[in-house]
Amino acid sequence: MSDDPLFQEIIRKRRSTRKYEAGHAVDRAVLERIVDCGRWAPSGANVQCFEFLVIDDPSIKEKVTDVYKAQAQRLVDHAKGFPAVKKDYLANTVAIIIVLGDPRWKVCFPQPTTPEYKAEYLNNNEAIFLCSLGAAIQNIQLGVAAEGLTSAWLSGGGEDETNQDLADLLGYPSWMKAYGTIPIGYPVKTQNSRYRRPLDQCLHWNGYDAEQYRRHEQIDFYESTLRPFAMYRDEEKLETWPDRDVKLGQWNQAFTTGTANPSRQLEGDADFSKPRTTGRATKRR
Repeated sequence: MSDDPLFQEIIRKRRSTRKYEAGHAVDRAVLERIVDCGRWAPSGANVQCFEFLVIDDPSIKEKVTDVYKAQAQRLVDHAKGFPAVKKDYLANTVAIIIVLGDPRWKVCFPQPTTPEYKAEYLNNNEAIFLCSLGAAIQNIQLGVAAEGLTSAWLSGGGEDETNQDLADLLGYPSWMKAYGTIPIGYPVKTQNSRYRRPLDQCLHWNGYDAEQYRRHEQIDFYESTLRPFAMYRDEEKLETWPDRDVKLGQWNQAFTTGTANPSRQLEGDADFSKPRTTGRATKRR
């Protein structure tokens, strides 16, 4: 039997960390191994529509950090209430990996040839592109964990203004986009696992089990009330929370067991593009 940790153990020790110890460095060989994990990710039509920019020069890293600090302030000003927007911690990383998406490769994905299927296949084309990039980003995150380091997956960078600032600084064409930013470093402390849904909530055998369906009002409750706690408490299981009954209220069973919907009744589509109810978390927005 191999002495290497099981792959499942690497997955479980991956963390999204935003506090790093300053003063560390790693060899480029380590960073190359991490990026190589991204290179081996699957992609639509095997186009490999990603480029990996690794920032390990302290002077360049400082400038990249400044770009993200400005991006964080725009979030404060224009997307109020979104948590964890401070980006000062990037200065304490050993490196920052930026995953660029090259949209030219979309031409290799399915293209609509009839008017009635234009929207369907344009949406499919975009989904293939984004899923390909997501696979590369996740592979990199697992590579970081395998090296005994920690990271985060920052969605910031792809906004037009931030991407233009990064393109001007780093020299890539601005029609490419920074879809993923991955800070890498040593955490200031060991983190426990964050909330994960029980497996029996999201695993369906041979068809969709309506008893596991989460109702619209449960999604509303998560967004408006539970979200900050589920995002930042270092507890994998909600049932271990000492204030579980208070925090979950009537949805205790729905969020801690595989029976979210005892009636088995499904609902129609609804507009979840913006908050639909008002709670403590929603009011912060």
